Amino acid sequence: MSYKNFNIDIDKDGIALVTWDMPERSVNVVDAVAAAEFVALIEQFKTDAQIKGVVLTSAKQVFCAGLDLQMLKHEGGELADSSTKEEDKIKSTFDSVQRMTKFLRALETCGKPIVAALNGLALGGGLEIALACHYRVVVNDPRLKLGLPEVTIGLLPGAGGTQRLPRLIGVEKALPMLLQGKSIDPQTALKLGLVNKMVSADKLIDEAKHWLREEGNPVQAWDEKTFRVSGGKPTQTGEQLFAMGNAMLRAKTKGNYPAPHYIMSCVYEGVSVPIDAGLRIESRYFAKLFLRPESKNMVNSLFINMQALGKGARRPQHVPPSKIAKLGVLGAGMMGAAIAHVSARAGMKIVLLDSELKLAEKGKAHVAAQVDRAIERGRANESQKQILLDSIQPTSDYADLKECDLIIEAVFEDKSIKAEVVKQAEAQFTKETETVFGTNTSTIPITELAQASIRPDKFIGVHFFSPVERMQLVEIIISKTTSEETLAKTMDYVAALRKVPIIVNDSRGFYTSRCVSTYITEGQLMLMEGIDPVLIENLGIMAGMPMPPLALNDEVALDLSYKIYQQYKADLGEKFTATAASDLIENMVVKHKRLGKKNGKGFYDWPSDPKGVKKLWHGLADIAPVTKRIDDIDIEELKRRLLYIQTIEMVRCVDENVITDLRDADIGAILGWGFAPFTGGPASFIDMIGIERFVAEADELAEKYGERFAPPPLLRDLASKQTPFLQALNKN
Repeated sequence: MSYKNFNIDIDKDGIALVTWDMPERSVNVVDAVAAAEFVALIEQFKTDAQIKGVVLTSAKQVFCAGLDLQMLKHEGGELADSSTKEEDKIKSTFDSVQRMTKFLRALETCGKPIVAALNGLALGGGLEIALACHYRVVVNDPRLKLGLPEVTIGLLPGAGGTQRLPRLIGVEKALPMLLQGKSIDPQTALKLGLVNKMVSADKLIDEAKHWLREEGNPVQAWDEKTFRVSGGKPTQTGEQLFAMGNAMLRAKTKGNYPAPHYIMSCVYEGVSVPIDAGLRIESRYFAKLFLRPESKNMVNSLFINMQALGKGARRPQHVPPSKIAKLGVLGAGMMGAAIAHVSARAGMKIVLLDSELKLAEKGKAHVAAQVDRAIERGRANESQKQILLDSIQPTSDYADLKECDLIIEAVFEDKSIKAEVVKQAEAQFTKETETVFGTNTSTIPITELAQASIRPDKFIGVHFFSPVERMQLVEIIISKTTSEETLAKTMDYVAALRKVPIIVNDSRGFYTSRCVSTYITEGQLMLMEGIDPVLIENLGIMAGMPMPPLALNDEVALDLSYKIYQQYKADLGEKFTATAASDLIENMVVKHKRLGKKNGKGFYDWPSDPKGVKKLWHGLADIAPVTKRIDDIDIEELKRRLLYIQTIEMVRCVDENVITDLRDADIGAILGWGFAPFTGGPASFIDMIGIERFVAEADELAEKYGERFAPPPLLRDLASKQTPFLQALNKN
């Protein structure tokens, strides 16, 4: 029998080498066709007397990346949005996930021993397939990752992961993998007992076949009558572990993320009963979780849309692909050095330029220090460090930029300074030169900066986020003069860095800076209203933000906020209106010299020791005395203020055509400044609340706190028509 996605080679010993190789994909995934072929394969294993054992491996560098994106989109869209009753939705989802569960159960009970020969990454459903095999051999390669990341997109492993993993390695070891969703390397997997053997790549198949010839037990441990879960059943010995775990989860998730609690329930209930009953318990919890709005939104944003944007969904398709071989970086400070670092890591040659050679060399030294830290953690070696540093040329001579394919300016957030470096860099080129010029400004309109350029069609905003090495997002800002070729080339550069781009049109503050500033400012206004700063910071976390507003402002830098206000004042003139928040920042920076985390003094006193604990500055009591008692405060209203103000600014960005694709709105918010991920982003959040309710509550806030909460006309119009925000505006 022949298969589209699998090749079978049966040797003289009756061992079938099954190689997974999806012809139209770069990685193997479980899609509808592959799932159907798996069922047929299992039947062949079971009935073909010639087959004595099976080795399942991959022809690609990835064993299996999990469930197919489009299958999940179909389930999340058509099942969750159907007009059927809730119990019917749950049953339909249960039946769907049970199909995957049953074919993996059929695999491990087919009567023939199965070995998973893992030569590449195995995540989610890919690892669940491996867990259903009777033996696992993995290649000794630290880049190879194994894991169950479903919790990070609001789901739980639905193909046996919550049942087989704790039975295999014990509940105590399994829970961190399930609840954190972190991937592990082969060495760690071997120590945990997740895999049975680790070998070099050239010995992988031989080792798998050796086990089949010498042992080849076709029965899983949990199907043996004498099987006992390592550490005992939770109902017998694990009550304390689960009680503590639930308390810790509550403290961490603030009740915003249901997936971890569902996972705990799956494990607690499931491993106390036989495996088949446990798998049904898992499927029931998966079905309930899958239909919750948090899960639906997280899947749609953090899985489907983020992958689509990361793969260039918004790139001009008619423009041929390009490669950035040589990159110029203007400004060798923390941001410029970090951009040079990630670009060199992607294989580019770097010209790192500053006003003085010693400053450029200092930037290169910063890169070296970063690589040294990676070496200490086992993520790099000395050879890789040398190759990377050899690719970075520090300089103060603009003539060294002549052969660059792309230049990124990362100097101070000052329009005149930026204009000067643009002129000096472009003096090396003619109007016909194809080199693209990108500016890393976070607030100054690209159109204004492009006035200093002799080639405004090749001028674009490339806004990185700090720390660049860890932050996935790049905000690309296009002006009215930016060409599609320039956009495509910039997106090719971002793709080479393996980061996720969003595209926004030009405006002051663009998208991310505009929205995050409203969150920070709202925290400052609460402070000036007499609310305890400790409460303000806790409210930010309770609302689902990864960092509270005052601490976030310290991280960004208070003097940067002050410089931005000053630039606004200079640009807007009489139209600029000071607020309690802008006055607060001026007081902090000018009078008290508190610049934020960078000088250890902001809203917090920051310890010099990275392991130390930051503490709110006692002087805040003099600047903003606490006048409101906790009994007089509506906690839920304050949480709404923090989320609604950001969401309303997002709608304004849509209304002003700054945002033209709601995928950019949601992904940019979550990856850029951490907008409560459980909501799926601010655009999804509106529909999660309900557009009519959102507008009504925003009106209440506007009446009480000011026009900044007034719903934009676009939102009010959609609410009057009872039209969901995403449905009305999303083009996808």
